[in-house]
Amino acid sequence: MLVLAFDTATPAVTAAVHDGERVLAESTTIDARRHGELLAPTVERVLSEAGVRLRDVTAVVAGRGPGPYTGLRVGLMTAQGLAATLGVPAHGICTLDALAYGSGLDEPFLAATDARRKEVFWARYADRRTRLDGPSVDKPADVPVAGLPVVGAGAELYPQVLGWAAEPAYPYAGFLAALAAERIAAGAPLDEARPIYLRRPDAAVPGAPKKVTA
Repeated sequence: MLVLAFDTATPAVTAAVHDGERVLAESTTIDARRHGELLAPTVERVLSEAGVRLRDVTAVVAGRGPGPYTGLRVGLMTAQGLAATLGVPAHGICTLDALAYGSGLDEPFLAATDARRKEVFWARYADRRTRLDGPSVDKPADVPVAGLPVVGAGAELYPQVLGWAAEPAYPYAGFLAALAAERIAAGAPLDEARPIYLRRPDAAVPGAPKKVTA
């Protein structure tokens, strides 16, 4: 097994390689505006650091979001393109699941990322592997925290409402790759590399022009 995983659903442009037992290489850059520019060299870097070739990859995994449309599609389109070229599966995992997995928590908690517009994407977990509710998008005050720990940068942005933020801040690709490798080894089903959109796109098709009357 050789899993290439990456996520572009948050400001973290992150990629990793996992051999089924451990993360061989991982690289992350925090930049919310350069997903398209940074992803390809980041993938090249982790393959080189891991000492493997792209053609050795047996599965490509991308974070499905939720996340902003522009950044999210960079990772998912790249995953689909690479998988088609290599003739290997393209899998998708909820970005919040990767964030939760990285927390290492075995007690109830929430994971939250920045959804912009003064909102957060969030999900509730029984432990790091088990999602109970979500993903959803809400104003921070509407997230049912109920005194639970909150993992992720979403909590860092709104500590007065969501409380103290637990690590990690972002869904680093090492977590994504490890979770994917665990599920693949167990024969568990993985989702397709398709986006989780919780909002309608900002852009809209213009309507018919209004008639002008004299």
